[in-house]
Amino acid sequence: MVMVFATAILLLLFGGFLAVVLCARSGVSQVAGQVGAISGSALGLVSAIRVLLTGKAEGMSSVWHMPGGSLHFQIDVLSAFFLLPVFGLSILAALYGRSYLADRKGGYALAGSWFHLNMLTVGMALVIAAHDGLLFLLAWEIMALSPFFLVAFDDQKAEVRKAAWIYLSATHLGTAFLLIFFVLLGRLAGTSDFDGYAAALRDNPALSSTMFLLALIGFGSKAGIVPTHVWLPEAHPAAPSHASALMSGAMIKVGIYGVVRTLTFLGAPEPWWGWLLIAIGASSGVLGVLFALAQHDLKRLLAYHSVENIGIILLGIGIGVLGLAEGIRPLAVIGFAAGLLHVLNHSIFKGLLFLGAGAVQRAAHGVELEELGGLLKRMPWTGATFLIGATAIVGLPPLNGFVSEFLLFYASFFAVVQPAVNIAVAGLIVLVVMGLIGGLAAACFAKAFGVVFLGSPRSPEAGEAREVARPMCAAMAILALLCVVFGLAAPTVVSALDRVVAAATGLTIGAARDQLTAVTGPLTIAISVFAVCIVIAASVWAVRSRRLALAAVRTAQVWGCGYPKPTPKMQYTASSFVQPLTTQFHLFVRNREVLVPPEGYFPASASYSSESSDPFLRGLFAPVFRWFDYLSHLEIFQHGLVHGYVLYLVITLVALLIWGSVW
Repeated sequence: MVMVFATAILLLLFGGFLAVVLCARSGVSQVAGQVGAISGSALGLVSAIRVLLTGKAEGMSSVWHMPGGSLHFQIDVLSAFFLLPVFGLSILAALYGRSYLADRKGGYALAGSWFHLNMLTVGMALVIAAHDGLLFLLAWEIMALSPFFLVAFDDQKAEVRKAAWIYLSATHLGTAFLLIFFVLLGRLAGTSDFDGYAAALRDNPALSSTMFLLALIGFGSKAGIVPTHVWLPEAHPAAPSHASALMSGAMIKVGIYGVVRTLTFLGAPEPWWGWLLIAIGASSGVLGVLFALAQHDLKRLLAYHSVENIGIILLGIGIGVLGLAEGIRPLAVIGFAAGLLHVLNHSIFKGLLFLGAGAVQRAAHGVELEELGGLLKRMPWTGATFLIGATAIVGLPPLNGFVSEFLLFYASFFAVVQPAVNIAVAGLIVLVVMGLIGGLAAACFAKAFGVVFLGSPRSPEAGEAREVARPMCAAMAILALLCVVFGLAAPTVVSALDRVVAAATGLTIGAARDQLTAVTGPLTIAISVFAVCIVIAASVWAVRSRRLALAAVRTAQVWGCGYPKPTPKMQYTASSFVQPLTTQFHLFVRNREVLVPPEGYFPASASYSSESSDPFLRGLFAPVFRWFDYLSHLEIFQHGLVHGYVLYLVITLVALLIWGSVW
């Protein structure tokens, strides 16, 4: 099975390189990149599913000429679980991408997008399969650099170039912490192999806590936790939509994988680790959905919801870590199950939503909410699948988002009834936070779906929109179907998590299975009740529609409140729909408003506009980015003299030698 994984990586690489070689023939180049991505990802998916079914780890190790490292790959059940969204979404992104890019001009830019899309999949797969610190860092850098070129695809636009540089700066901030993390671990263990890390940290809680903090910052910046999330709302709107789907649905989950993998060799967790994860999850979840409420750009709105859902995942893992630290097995198992299942669920419905946003962008030539509307009649397939994704992401039954959030609520209620005060308080906090997130998310997606797909078109482009190509519709339909299947088959899906949860928590498979079996009963009842309600509602609607179709229809003029010819400007805008909520949370959502009020009895014009910017980017990271930009343009450093640059290299080497000898 290791050979299957290796073949998958080679196919992905070959498809990417072949796309570049054939860049002069754009059609053939796209086919090469697409076939390489689909075939390689399909093989990789087979290898991951096999490990999950058998429970047997597959690995390979060989000598590497890199000093201190080894070519050690291993796919265990935890790795295989995180490979599912990587390879699964890569298949659908490739299926979608060729039609999405069909009207783009050929050449290296188009071929390069396929090359870097395949390299992103390769980087993510190698990171998850790497079992050596140096190999992990090398694969991590491949994964970190590939999205830069995807984000910069439309590099003729200044805002795209800015977004690409923000992404590159933010992601390497996290890489710096990971470099320190692995260097310290390697020095302590005397090896860069993961198998030696646990022994080095055993019976040393202070050192384990330091490593936990370094890993949380390093991996959390890739996952998009607040405040290191600033690259998500910049990068996702700029990248092609199928790349955004892969980045949001799979790449940020690699950060979650890093946190969970680190927990497996840090030993028994401290209670404050769980509290810290809950605090970060709560802030990311609430602030993510609040920032999403104020957005006018559909893809930027979805990017902020990725921050929100990373917060939900960390809430589950955090309460699971707290359960491990306090020796409460049911809480540990259900908490980790909720977080890990939400990793998979989020990859499905967020991939669907980004592909839906891409279909809107291609058909209506934009994703600005105030210029859309009425697309459901013109794009019924996209509208229906987007509605399924929106219903899933807000956690409504019986779709997949409900299942993982149900587990998290179950764990929280279980924590509240515990005699230990700290556990009960933690459960109460998670309950309150999840309730707030759920309500705000429902309002946000009511705005997004209503403004984009209902009402009348607000622009000529929206009025002329038509359904997108069949491959794009097929990719969205597959993800929509998975949202339904994973929801209706929830008891089976939850029961199948026993090996993964056992690997993440260090508990036995039997213990994990017993706790998961206990929760499947209430889950089955909940899913069944809601499924029956939906069937009844659908039956009533069908009967009513049939009777109305047979009835005589009369037409009459509807009173228009004094306006005989209503226009699209009379509809709710995205800003006005959520203004009551954004006003209540004005301490967090700072809108800059420009109002030109009507004047006189017969005003000729009036206007209102609002703009929301990320306070963390504006107040925390933007000054740092400007400072680095200023330094990088100092002529004393960039003078164009080669011998000066050689001198910089010599000074750096001497400094490193001195540091090494002193260390």
